[in-house]
Amino acid sequence: MIQRFIELGEGYSDIYELFELARSNKHRLAHLLLLETTIDGQRKGSFVVVLSPASEGKFQPLYISREGVALTESSKRIELFQELAASLEKKVISIDVRSSKSFAETDLYYQYLIGILRMNRYILPMQ
Repeated sequence: MIQRFIELGEGYSDIYELFELARSNKHRLAHLLLLETTIDGQRKGSFVVVLSPASEGKFQPLYISREGVALTESSKRIELFQELAASLEKKVISIDVRSSKSFAETDLYYQYLIGILRMNRYILPMQ
């Protein structure tokens, strides 16, 4: 099984696109994740939509809006993500992770996340 992160931007329009990907792929939606980290003393979050692999092939997409959400009690973006989860009958899974800035390359960061997600059985193991 090949898992790959597909990165969207950090803005509101990107997050709405991420939400639409989840809604339009409800039949394949495996998980909604909130990856929490600290960057320069501020709590930040990444939204991740994990889809099940397509019926043909061995590819599992993970759509991400990376570290663009400020984690505050009054965050409208987090509230919208929670509402999305409720409408899709899913729970948001929160995981504390290292910041992508602590890696020399974004690909290394994504390999790190894939390891965490496999270990916790949120995504399928390599086959």
